[in-house]
Amino acid sequence: MRQYILRRLLIAVPSLLGISLVLFTVLALAPGDPFAELATNPNVPPEVAMALRTKFGLDDPVYVRYLRWLAAMTQGDWGFSFVSRMDVDTLILQRLPTTLYVIGSAQLLALLIAIPVGVYAATRPYSIFDQIANTFAFIGFSLPTFFTGLLFILVFSITLDWLPFVYSSDIKATGIRWLFEQIRQAIMPVMVLGLFQAASMTRFVRSAMLDVIRLDYVTTARAKGLGQSRVIVKHAMRNAMIPVVTLIALQMPAVFGGAIVTEQIFRIPGIGSLLISSILSNDTPVVMAVTFVFACLVVLFNLIADVLYGWLDPRISFR
Repeated sequence: MRQYILRRLLIAVPSLLGISLVLFTVLALAPGDPFAELATNPNVPPEVAMALRTKFGLDDPVYVRYLRWLAAMTQGDWGFSFVSRMDVDTLILQRLPTTLYVIGSAQLLALLIAIPVGVYAATRPYSIFDQIANTFAFIGFSLPTFFTGLLFILVFSITLDWLPFVYSSDIKATGIRWLFEQIRQAIMPVMVLGLFQAASMTRFVRSAMLDVIRLDYVTTARAKGLGQSRVIVKHAMRNAMIPVVTLIALQMPAVFGGAIVTEQIFRIPGIGSLLISSILSNDTPVVMAVTFVFACLVVLFNLIADVLYGWLDPRISFR
């Protein structure tokens, strides 16, 4: 297991290098200048603006800037934000926990809904429950997150006044009250992301279960006198989860993309909203760092999925 994980990490290194090269080149060739405001500001002398451009190497060739950025990254220096006037790693670490909290809670909610509903629908195909589950699943992944987010705000914040529609990172309460407010303000964004993911996962779990419960070894388990619940949980569901794990790993880029939209709607101070604001202000070091963090998280989740394959199916070897 340890050697397998080490090999996968070594394979991930060239992938991340290729991703970083593409991202850096695209950002370097994109229109816009982070120091454009300095050039038009009459209070800033031209020689000062030129000195800043020279200090940050903005006039150097793209490959020189990339190699400089890569060398700095390997030493733990993620750059300096032109807008926030602080180190990029400090800026990201301030916002990353909030994003991971919302995304992690949404994924957990999606799994808690999709697995039992999909499994139960597969054991009773074309029943009333199956038809209702399929209908809600189609509705769920047909509605974009920005629409459901605004709908939730209209119903639960404006009409009913139950939940806050602006996420606050500076809650004045302490103790249990602070925890309650944290959960309360996260309910709507977690529901928006979680229900959207649960809709597609439910259909996938149902399809995977239908393929597995028709196999011979499941029929043999029933013929031996095992109970229906034990056959489903121990024999069928475990193997049916292998393609579901693949789906979850492959959907992580879409999850982060949905998180960016959701953070904008609910004003969540996460790295998604940081990415949008940095793009609008041409804060290239922050945009590069945030997109690279997204790429690292996607590679990490794919590695976790590969490890889970071996746990779900003992026939899969880690050699």
